[in-house]
Amino acid sequence: MDNGRLLTRDAVVMLAGSSLGILGPMMWADLGCGDGTFTVALADVLAPGSVIHAIDRDRAALKHIPSHHHDVRIHTHVGDFIEAWPFGRVDGILMANSLHYVANQEAFVRRCESRMTSPRRFLIVEYDTNKGNAWVPYPVSRTKLAELFRGHSFQSLGSRPSRYQRARLYAELLESAPD
Repeated sequence: MDNGRLLTRDAVVMLAGSSLGILGPMMWADLGCGDGTFTVALADVLAPGSVIHAIDRDRAALKHIPSHHHDVRIHTHVGDFIEAWPFGRVDGILMANSLHYVANQEAFVRRCESRMTSPRRFLIVEYDTNKGNAWVPYPVSRTKLAELFRGHSFQSLGSRPSRYQRARLYAELLESAPD
């Protein structure tokens, strides 16, 4: 069995409970997308005609991401998602195992919100831990996520053990009130 497909299938299951598909076509950014495991999973839940801009520093990883999936266009961009923003305003931001690389998470989230339409939607996949390490330098437990996104509604999606058995992975869909 192809291990990459298994991981993508798991990602799809984690995001499957979202209601994003009924909202019509949208523009999303996947910040720190890696090889696109969650990019493709997001394409599975978005409405046909949507667009995803996927950004990562790893040019080789980006080559694994298809340009279309389930009638959703995917554009890849090489760059550091903390500094670069090579696309316009977006309706939502996916951060799957990438927010824990941002040192000043609160300032980063506010900067992202200034580049989004209203209501602002975030799809966050992270490890539910407060203990940092070399791979998760600035952890984002569910408690910390609630602090970062005060005033947003939360929709808990999937959860699963991590591959490394350190903490569970969780997925949350967060939405601000419309302006």
